[in-house]
Amino acid sequence: MNNRGNGQVLGQEVLVLNKAYEPLDVCNVKRAIVMVLLEKAEIVVEMERVIRSVTNVFPAPSVIRIHRYISPVKESVVLNKKNIFRRDNYTCQYCGKKNSDLTIDHVVPRVKGGKDSWNNLVTACQRCNNTKGDKDLSNTDLTLRKQPKKPNKIHRLRKFAGKKAKEKWRPFLFFE
Repeated sequence: MNNRGNGQVLGQEVLVLNKAYEPLDVCNVKRAIVMVLLEKAEIVVEMERVIRSVTNVFPAPSVIRIHRYISPVKESVVLNKKNIFRRDNYTCQYCGKKNSDLTIDHVVPRVKGGKDSWNNLVTACQRCNNTKGDKDLSNTDLTLRKQPKKPNKIHRLRKFAGKKAKEKWRPFLFFE
């Protein structure tokens, strides 16, 4: 393929569905086109862009469906600081501030038996984290904006999707 003008498109994300239209993963446009040309997948939703080679023009896929059924892997999202920030959208879960000196807070403090778990860790700004300290939430003026929980694969794919792709992916990621 002639990559002149195609380079940006080839690296964009494509949602991959199994035969039953369940979201499996994300790949790039180049990989998706190869799967379509090898007749291992079909394009379900196209981008507005096309990929040009010397002799052909291909629609750039946004969503593809593979032809054989693959059981979705029950993968577990790793509990780490980066994934907690992602889950909480880089926002303090007490005051709602975005991207300002964020830390991780234990909802139930460690000194009171709080564990490192998806249900007990939230993103907090320095000010809110210092205000809460080692106190229970009931002993502060702070309230959680939403209850923390472990993200699943759909949450991960939703966060992964860019704004443009997300519109086309919405029906497949259960936004609607």
